Parts: sequence; structure tokens; C-alpha cells
Amino acid sequence: MSTYFISDIHGCYKEFKLLLEKSGFNNKKDYLWIAGDLVSRGPDSLKVLRYLYTFKSRVNIVLGNHDINLIAVYSGIKKNKKENLFDELLASKDSFKLVNWLRHQSLIKIDKKRKIIMVHAGISPQLDINALKIYALAIEEFLSHDNYSLFLEAMYSSNIIFWESKLNRLDQLRYSMNIFTRMRYCYPDGRLNMFYKQSPNFIKYPLQPWFLMKQKIPKNYSVFFGHWSSLKGTYIPQPFFSLDGGCCWGGDLKIFRWEDKKWFSQSSLLK
Repeated sequence: MSTYFISDIHGCYKEFKLLLEKSGFNNKKDYLWIAGDLVSRGPDSLKVLRYLYTFKSRVNIVLGNHDINLIAVYSGIKKNKKENLFDELLASKDSFKLVNWLRHQSLIKIDKKRKIIMVHAGISPQLDINALKIYALAIEEFLSHDNYSLFLEAMYSSNIIFWESKLNRLDQLRYSMNIFTRMRYCYPDGRLNMFYKQSPNFIKYPLQPWFLMKQKIPKNYSVFFGHWSSLKGTYIPQPFFSLDGGCCWGGDLKIFRWEDKKWFSQSSLLK
């Protein structure tokens, strides 16, 4: 039994299947951890979800911003934009089953025994591991509730980029949603910058990648994340592992096998 880590599949089903074969993944005995953004941008979001659903007991997922967007589009609180490439998925007979499965997934995964954390975007330098679990669980409970669309409407109605103890409960969750699914850069005081996506090689101080800031999580944890395809060629200190190779932009789809610390990659077929 092996554990594999991947992120930002973005509907690139052909590359995904080729990469799983190349890496030796066996969906009957191995486990697949996915750091979000299963859908959107690529051509086959429906195929990706259908395939993963067939062995869902072997899959651990944290939601990314594009997965949240799909849930919001499905519920009718956001418009379906052309670049989402959701039409086939939304029109499918099993769309309810698949979206319902997605909205019952996590925002963060923590394996205390192996000292592993997986998140889509990042971890706030202002929150410790217990706070991360508390706010992730609260968001997960709202998303899995029958009235989840009301919660998402509230999430999109305001953008909270700075943590303060005096924040009300809803703003705490808005901030937490940003760090789990959207963050890249922080200012020295911990405020989030939600606009810049470029490589840190082109961004100057005071902006800093979240993973270079002093963290409150234990230093012996390995942290897997996606969301940031422009990090290719950027220095990323261990214990941080960037999984997004930008497959939907013509880059690579990457996968990491935990047991022997080996990387595998598959070039995009969208070039």
C-alpha cells in the first residue's frame, strides 16, 4: 500500500490516467490524496469526477477554489462562465451525486501519525494547527448542510484578508475560506494579498509567499499544497511540497509517492 499526492487535475482526465499508470498507482490497494481543483479549465471535469467516485474510499480530497466554484454554480448562486467548461458536467444525469459528494469533502487533511498536512492554497501564519482544524470543520459542516447555498452566498458577499480575534464568526470563516482555497502572498503583518499570481521571482518585498513566513504549525509536519502553478523553478523549503505543475496551462501534472519520496510527471496534452 502506497500513498500518492496530487493536485490541480483541472479536468485533465487523459493526463491524469496516464500519470496514475506511470506512477504505479493501484486504486484497489493504494491511497490518493488530492489537494483540490479537480475540475474546471481542462476539458474532462465530468470524467475526472466519475472516475474518482468509482474508488472514493481510497481517495482523500481537500476542496480548491474551482471545486467551490462548481458547487456555487450548481446551486445557482454563481453564473457558469465559459472558461469553467462545466456544461457537460452540469447537464449529466449524475451531476447531483457528484456535486453532493464534492461538497462533503474537507478543507484540510491532517495525518498526525505521519505528520502530514494537505491543503489546497496555504496555511495562515496567524493560525495554529488546532485553529486550522476548528475553522475547516465549521466550513465543512456548512457545505454539507442542505442549506449550503446560503452559506456560500455569505462567503462571496465579503472578502476578509486579515485575521483579528475580534472578527465575528462569519468573517472568521470568510478569512479561513480564503487561506484554504485562495491565498498565495502575505504582507509582513499577515494580511493576504489576493491579486498576485506570479512567481516570487518577480514579486518584491513586502509581499512574501505564505510558505516563507514564520508558521505556527509544528516544524516536523510535511505540508502539501497546490493552487500555484507559477512556482515552477522557485525555491520552496522543506517541509513544503508544491503539487501544481500547471497541466491545464500546458505544463505538467505531477504526483508524489510518500513512501519512497519519488516524483512522477506527465506533460500536458493541451499544448
